[in-house]
Amino acid sequence: MEQVTANNGKYVIGIDGGATKTTAVLADLNRNIIAEKSSGPANFLIIGTDKVAKTISDLILDLCNEAEVNIQNIEAICMGLTGAGREEDAEKIKNAVLDYWQKNYANQIKNLIVTSDARIALEGAFSGRPGIILIAGTGSIIFGKDRMGQLYRVGGFGRYIGDEGGGYSIGRLGLQTLAKFFDGRGPETKLYYRLKDILNINTAEDLINKVYKENLDFATIAPFVIQCAEEGDEPCREILRREAEELVLHIKAIKDKIKVRTVYISFIGGLLTGENYYSKLLRKIILQKIEGVNVILPEHPPAYGAVLLAMETIESEAT
Repeated sequence: MEQVTANNGKYVIGIDGGATKTTAVLADLNRNIIAEKSSGPANFLIIGTDKVAKTISDLILDLCNEAEVNIQNIEAICMGLTGAGREEDAEKIKNAVLDYWQKNYANQIKNLIVTSDARIALEGAFSGRPGIILIAGTGSIIFGKDRMGQLYRVGGFGRYIGDEGGGYSIGRLGLQTLAKFFDGRGPETKLYYRLKDILNINTAEDLINKVYKENLDFATIAPFVIQCAEEGDEPCREILRREAEELVLHIKAIKDKIKVRTVYISFIGGLLTGENYYSKLLRKIILQKIEGVNVILPEHPPAYGAVLLAMETIESEAT
């Protein structure tokens, strides 16, 4: 891919690499966004480091070409990626990207930083200031930062022993409720009629086949649980009450770790960012059970948080 060379200023790139989409933004050293582009998934733990290295490299070049910026004028690139929360995994994908560049391009990347997608979401939500983000998508985790820049986390133990309040957990409990209904061990639920129409689950045998033979993705059931709760279904409402209570325990724990009376928290992830029954319920329980917690909207998207971390690297080198 041929690269255009025109602008001679200095720039940084921030990248938000998720399971379904990767977004990259190019900014000048005054933190002004110059260009933005998106591409495919970047979960290297699932699709492999080679594919992700190519996806990210192509995205960087596309971004530079659009802004007419030479890669030599990019002072730092920060990538926040799904699966990069552990140091060894972050180092693995970092080396893969650097190796790809060494093999394919004459110009080398300066100051490549790899961190988790949660970290850049935290920085973006509060523009680098202290705060807390609660992420509830397929899984769940809380990240926080205090006034000294110290980072904290609660949750994120994965679907087998954690991720309470996330889509996988809600979906699993929904399917359990359906199983009990089929057996006569639990009450009737609107979830039965919803899944009957959409997934053709009519009997207990259908449910077993979907789960164990067709590997039904539990997280895809969570939106239906929320929809049924909005329609007044008590079994689904009970599921969401239990899961919201679990997220409140997460919030209490991180608030205790940060040791401040008042904290600001932003919700990240598909389950909580919309005005649905679940997000409203969680806000209500937070108000009832935790003092000094203010729920606010994120100030910027995660990719901009990656820009801020890239800027930190440049500024720390200059001092």
